Amino acid sequence: MSDTQNLIENRPPSVANLFLERVAKTPDGEAYRYPVPAASGQGPDDWKSLSWGQASTRVFAIAAGLIELGVQSEERVALAANTRVEWILADLGILCAGAATTTVYASTNAEEAAFILSDSDSRVLIAEDGEQLAKVRERRGELPDLKHVVVIQAADALAAEGDPEGWVLSLDELEARGAAYLEKNPESVKERVAAITKDQLATLIYTSGTTGRPKGVRLPHDNWSYMAKSIAQTGLIGPDDVQYLWLPLAHVFGKVLTSGQIEVGHVTAVDGRVDKIIENLPIVQPTYMAAVPRIFEKVYNGVAAKAKAGGGAKYKIFQWAAGVAREYAKVTQDNFRRTGQSSAPFGLSAKHKVADALVYSKLREAFGGRLRACISGSAALAPEIGFFFSGAGIHILEGYGLTESSAASFVNPGEAYRTGTVGKPLPGCEVRIAEDGEILLRGPGIMQGYHGLPEKTAEVLESDGWFHTGDIGELSVDGYLRITDRKKDLIKTSGGKYIAPSEVEGQFKAVCPYVSNILVIGADRNFCTALIALDEPSIVNWAKEEGLSSTSYEAVLADPKTNALIEGYVKELNQGLQRWQTIKQFRILPRDLDVEHGELTPSLKLKRPVVEREFKALVDEMYAGSREA
Repeated sequence: MSDTQNLIENRPPSVANLFLERVAKTPDGEAYRYPVPAASGQGPDDWKSLSWGQASTRVFAIAAGLIELGVQSEERVALAANTRVEWILADLGILCAGAATTTVYASTNAEEAAFILSDSDSRVLIAEDGEQLAKVRERRGELPDLKHVVVIQAADALAAEGDPEGWVLSLDELEARGAAYLEKNPESVKERVAAITKDQLATLIYTSGTTGRPKGVRLPHDNWSYMAKSIAQTGLIGPDDVQYLWLPLAHVFGKVLTSGQIEVGHVTAVDGRVDKIIENLPIVQPTYMAAVPRIFEKVYNGVAAKAKAGGGAKYKIFQWAAGVAREYAKVTQDNFRRTGQSSAPFGLSAKHKVADALVYSKLREAFGGRLRACISGSAALAPEIGFFFSGAGIHILEGYGLTESSAASFVNPGEAYRTGTVGKPLPGCEVRIAEDGEILLRGPGIMQGYHGLPEKTAEVLESDGWFHTGDIGELSVDGYLRITDRKKDLIKTSGGKYIAPSEVEGQFKAVCPYVSNILVIGADRNFCTALIALDEPSIVNWAKEEGLSSTSYEAVLADPKTNALIEGYVKELNQGLQRWQTIKQFRILPRDLDVEHGELTPSLKLKRPVVEREFKALVDEMYAGSREA
């Protein structure tokens, strides 16, 4: 039997089983690090640790507390919180109680949160704070089956007039009740874990669709057990690693990272505060971390803008070093593909060494100095940005998967990674490309279906297990996958030409250091246009250097000099495009796109129809007078 067959046929039924195995193997090993803000509110955070044994004490208490509240096997317990260590402990507690976790983003509004809780039939909600509690209290009339709300931040666990008795309690209280229950029923949690079957529901993750209500993706326990084993088998992570985990755990990408860590047993530093990433990296000193492309784009644009602000000489050095990095990455990756050695010609190596001393080494220090690799997923990373980081010694391994495939279906294989691809399938994952170019997947990571939506399930999941991803891609002879676009996002101009907007958008992000988001438009039109949102810190710094009379974000966006600046970058972009791809007109948006306005998903993907609707007047303006407008 091959390792892959063994992986598929002999894995435990649940991550709950894997967690118990991990605790038994390394009870004193460090499992999690988490920040505790300074008591004064001033100064750096104090980082604390939990061993696997300490984590299990809390996990068992949470599981027993839920059992004591009456939660039955496979019943749903919702989690509405930002990424923090309690999210992981609560999720494991839910799984060890034999229940299923319904994930809710902390940014979800009251109406959608109520829909998710009702549609999932969640019996308990574990909420981060008073803000999350207020959302469900506002909609309590729509949630008769929600029996309890457990609040992580104890000071916010306050009952209000009209609350049923015992409806609100703190996580501390739940754990205390669980500990007392375990004293009387010491085997209760282990019995629940032993009873878990591989097909039992473990997680309900609601996809944030661009239109209509979100759909609940049903992921059984076996999905996560498979993911844990297959990630470990790639060899990309080991027991000595330190992971920095900040991604939303309500998203499948963040959630899958917890499964692999349990199987391997390394340390994870957990802090979901995005504004703390730059501050945390030198403290945590991770050996690997996962991120979405927007983070790498922001770092790249920030470095470029800082160099430009330092004067002409510094910016020229940066541009030269960026060019050397890209050339070095392309040459060494190509040589590795052909010979198995990441070599470069002497002249290029000499230039790279100088550039490393001037630019790259400082960039690596900003990432904590020990970073071996970053995993990028959720959306495509512009290849030119990927090549820049690769050449600078920050290796970004792009991966690919969907909520419906438990996040990780493909990942680049370590040293043999190829920028611009999402790598090879994980062990046990099958792939084929349909006649129209759509990527189809089959394997142990694929969902059971959409919760309560059999017709929607049948649209994407064939009876023989093949899942239609909706993405268009190409497979190389040796099994590397390149995503070209979303099937539904491909643009066909009125002239009959097909355009992949994300490809053009990615190229612009590599050219312009001031862009935050860009949306290319052109479906059924006779030319392409773009809506461009600018990164506030970068463009405001540029305005100060240029001596603009007002450097407020709004004033800078409206200044003709800003429009001229961006026009220059659009012209530079167009030089590398086919005629029918070129951007004939653009408009700078009056603000950045964000999750709050519904223009980005919580994983920072563009919701194209929403953006086009929101800024329809600007789109109409660009096509005014066009025969195809």
